[in-house]
Amino acid sequence: MASRLMQRCIYLLAAHQASPVTVIGRLRLARAPCKTMTTTQGSIVSTLDNLLNKEPVFTPYPCPQEVDRLIEKATTPEELLELLDGDHKLHHNHAALLVIKLSRLLANKHQDKSSITKDARVQKLFRIVDNQVSSVWHGTLMNLLRSLYTLQLPDSFKSLRSVEQEVRWRLRRVKYKNLVFLAETSISYMQDQASNELLTELLLHLERRWTEIEDCRTVVILMTKAGHLSSALMDRLEDKFLELAEQFGPEDLRKVMLTLASQNRRSVPLLRAISYHLAQKSFTLTRGMLIDFAYAYGKLNFHQTQIFQKLAAQLLPQVSSMTPNDITQCSKSFAFLKWLNLPLFEAFAQYILSKADNFTPLQLSNMILAFARLNFHPEQEEQFFSLVHRKLKPELATLNPSLQVDVVWSLCILQKVQKAQLQKVLCQDFHSQFLEGKFPQNPNTFQKLIHINATAQLEHPEYTGPFLPAAALRPQAPTSKKMTPMQKDLQAILKGWLGSDDKARFGETTQYGWELDAELVLDGDNQPLPMKNFLAPHLAQPTGTQPLPPGAKRLVFLRWEFPNFNSRSKDLLGRFVMARRHLRAAGLLVVDVPYYEWLELKSEWQKGAYLKDKLGKAVAEDLAK
Repeated sequence: MASRLMQRCIYLLAAHQASPVTVIGRLRLARAPCKTMTTTQGSIVSTLDNLLNKEPVFTPYPCPQEVDRLIEKATTPEELLELLDGDHKLHHNHAALLVIKLSRLLANKHQDKSSITKDARVQKLFRIVDNQVSSVWHGTLMNLLRSLYTLQLPDSFKSLRSVEQEVRWRLRRVKYKNLVFLAETSISYMQDQASNELLTELLLHLERRWTEIEDCRTVVILMTKAGHLSSALMDRLEDKFLELAEQFGPEDLRKVMLTLASQNRRSVPLLRAISYHLAQKSFTLTRGMLIDFAYAYGKLNFHQTQIFQKLAAQLLPQVSSMTPNDITQCSKSFAFLKWLNLPLFEAFAQYILSKADNFTPLQLSNMILAFARLNFHPEQEEQFFSLVHRKLKPELATLNPSLQVDVVWSLCILQKVQKAQLQKVLCQDFHSQFLEGKFPQNPNTFQKLIHINATAQLEHPEYTGPFLPAAALRPQAPTSKKMTPMQKDLQAILKGWLGSDDKARFGETTQYGWELDAELVLDGDNQPLPMKNFLAPHLAQPTGTQPLPPGAKRLVFLRWEFPNFNSRSKDLLGRFVMARRHLRAAGLLVVDVPYYEWLELKSEWQKGAYLKDKLGKAVAEDLAK
């Protein structure tokens, strides 16, 4: 016990009297044998002198020399290479510094790297680096590796492999900031150079030593440069972000959001933390930041009402100074989020009216898609769509076939499609490429073609053709779709109310491309009839042989769940508005069952009474017409 106490006292005394002592020297001092220690002050000092006068435990960095100044001052590769032929005394770091400066000059002047690396003096420089690589300082070594990568040397180049090997040996000993520098500057080169072993070890050390991260910049750099290569590292970085979240500024938050969006990594704790700080702190957000935040939230499909209101409010006064690309990107982002801010979208529409010539056909098409998704109709609707048709008419055929379908489908949603546009996408030469499966998005695009075909049949009586062939309207191979709780509940209540399975159909698909949750046939007294034998021409696969009795009506239930609505709104998205419109135009009585009403009903009796009441109101409205 006494000997341990003496060791600790000597260690502390050494630390107090000799501040330059290194960590290794202190450890040696603490491990000094007890027999060398005495109780007199003179002997203690003698012992300390003996320990401190030993050979240094590291080689100190040399004082700046004339050659350092010449290297820094050089403006051409030739000036650098002349230093090799002179009488300058080069220490072990100088060769590495020459290579670093050489690569920088070649990059700045865009000179041919392959020719100059064949110079005899450059080859000599590489040999010196190869021989002295073990004595190059840590920071210089990391910079040297980056410089060798930028010189685009072949994978088998000896100096490159020597430096890579030396870096691998030192990864365990260097400071974390050196690892971060290596990740920031060299990971892309490692992937190109097939330096898999070095890259793997670098990621491993970054992940194991993550607790050494002390600042926000390091978190952002590693997330951006290395996060997508290691899920374990990304998990650690997210933990560190949450720890340092208070210190992040708006620019750092933007970079983190864009990184998450690029990796499609929907980390809810991280997104909540970012949203909290954006909402609570009075950050000054530039226009670029606002656009990027909107894009990232849209890409990650993360809904945060307070943030959307803030983004829209700050974007609105800047609309007039935005570019068409900015307008298009913002509208697409808010459309993905199902967030319809009427003043902002009205400003977008006015911008298009005033600067339509600056929009490309692709940008204008994307604006129409965004408006249709949100079912947004500008105040100057006729003027707006006249302009759109005039701009797109000569350009529509030049677009990608799938995009042509999307544009015409969107115009159908907005009830602004023209006869020529319908004929273009419904002609056999055009739709046959989707029937034959030439495009990977075939099922989704062909479903939109069926909706366009339904629009032509039901909403344009003057349209005489062409139409899709009857065989194309039949449902494709059935896909197993999991029923939602609301769907199961609705079917169970209807079956219990009707008391017979033959008085309703569930989950049938119409020839218009829409699925019916439930279908009934009501007689003149509004009582459900067995419907198995009645003709059903509206179905994708028509059934039955008997016409409906006089005074009978077809009635369908359509459930509308949370994803079918605009965010924080009771307004349906555009495609579902079109679905309801099509079914009504086909002669069906439509009963809407929105989720926000259904969830308020607690008992089966309440739900049954609710459906009967909705049915009665639908019949009464039909009679009133």
